[in-house]
Amino acid sequence: MAKSEDGQKVGSADVKPPAGLLRSSALVGMMTMLSRFLGLARDVVFARFIGAEAGADAFFVAFKIPNFLRRLFAEGAFAQAFVPVLSEYRSKGSVEAVRGLLDRVAGCLGLTLIMLTGLAMLGAPVLTAVFAPGFLDDPIRFPLAADMIRITFPYLLLISMTGFAGAILNSYDRFAIPAFTPVLLNVVLISSAVLAAPYFDPPVMALAWGVLAAGVIQLLFQLPFLMRIGLMPSPKVDWKDDGVKRILALMAPAIFGVSVSQINLLLDTVLASFLPTGSVSWLYYSDRLSELPLGVFAIAIATVILPGLSRQHASEDPEKFARTLDWAVKLVLLIALPAAVALVILAQPILTTLFQYGKTSPADIAMSALSLKAYALGLVAFMLIKVLAPGYFARQDMKTPVKIGVIAMISNMLLNLIFVMPFYFLWNIGHVGLALATSVSAFINMGLLWRGLVKQGVYRSILPWGKTILQLMVANVSMAAVLLWLMAQFTGWSVWGWDERVMALAVICVAGLAVYGLALLLTGVRPKDIRGVR
Repeated sequence: MAKSEDGQKVGSADVKPPAGLLRSSALVGMMTMLSRFLGLARDVVFARFIGAEAGADAFFVAFKIPNFLRRLFAEGAFAQAFVPVLSEYRSKGSVEAVRGLLDRVAGCLGLTLIMLTGLAMLGAPVLTAVFAPGFLDDPIRFPLAADMIRITFPYLLLISMTGFAGAILNSYDRFAIPAFTPVLLNVVLISSAVLAAPYFDPPVMALAWGVLAAGVIQLLFQLPFLMRIGLMPSPKVDWKDDGVKRILALMAPAIFGVSVSQINLLLDTVLASFLPTGSVSWLYYSDRLSELPLGVFAIAIATVILPGLSRQHASEDPEKFARTLDWAVKLVLLIALPAAVALVILAQPILTTLFQYGKTSPADIAMSALSLKAYALGLVAFMLIKVLAPGYFARQDMKTPVKIGVIAMISNMLLNLIFVMPFYFLWNIGHVGLALATSVSAFINMGLLWRGLVKQGVYRSILPWGKTILQLMVANVSMAAVLLWLMAQFTGWSVWGWDERVMALAVICVAGLAVYGLALLLTGVRPKDIRGVR
């Protein structure tokens, strides 16, 4: 049996079990938090150098298309289909079987992505017309977006192979490296905006080349860690391989099941392209902030529980499976509810502190704040979707999530029409209607996922939920009262310098967090209550 450099056996069930779920989630969360904070720094730089003008709209579309597909091919549908199959091979097969699976998946995935990338680069104007039809009559945004898509689209190939490598590392409980890798994207894009942009015409084109460079760097960064555990793939194309066929069969419906929220966000971009200039950027900045708790906490928890749930299902341990899901739901609620309340109350101060510099005006901030509040209303649902979906994927049940995903997606389309028209014609804030429709459809998605797990007998309440809900209500109401009171004490955000803004925001956030934590303690919540299943 092969061994990695740290002495653990590779490709079998004898690998040392992971630490508690809370510890692993905290590790992934810390790495992801570093990436997200650098992502915010990146967006601050974007706001200063490109603002919400035509070039910014064109870049965000060109970046969002491969980034959206990345969430399907990398950490989305592919990962949710690949990890359970790899976990089964790891639990029941030999190291040779594991390596054979990795070789063939690498070959088939790589070939598919190469072909898709080539077609996309050739058809960049068509992609622009499909994903941003409102740009068609714009002599600046349409050709610029098409040119940048040709540069950014190969990022899909590079980052998807990076996601493949990360899925292998996660399956062997090496969570830190895949979680740290996105930091490199933000470092490269910040460097591109600050150092390279002056040498390009238009300057925003430097960001497109930065995306491509970041893809190369992220992939190369992970390869040594695969070599360290002896699982560096040697790509082989074999579509008839049993493991490849199983992953493909699971992946097709998973595209809808895991990525419906991303599809909804992409639909927002399509519709926003018809709205006034700046709408795409306003949604981008607000979506980025709403994704901070989603990425740092919910995705971290989902990343950690999926391999464990897959192993628990393979070993036929339904009690531990249910306990793991119940723990994940409780932990998400402890984080998501205060995050949503804080974002609604502090939307404008946060956006002002981060983005109101250079080319980004107070009017842009006001518009972004409105859509941020709408996204924040759905934050609990967005985060719960991330931890409920693995309850299906770990059992290799992809049909149920796809049905739910289709319902949620159709609901989002209908809600877009219902909300956008009155928001646009009555108040000229159509982008807020888009964000609100996405939030409502997320609750539909989450509710159906929850009901399905309960109906199948997979998820059942183990924790004392009546007491937990009461504790959460007291803590969140207490925190909201403190935040509102402090907001009344701090005025003049738009005229303050960045240091004054940061200091005031820090005081408000620390005070709110302290009150929330104290309220939880006073109502009986203890650290032992949120430790993960071992």
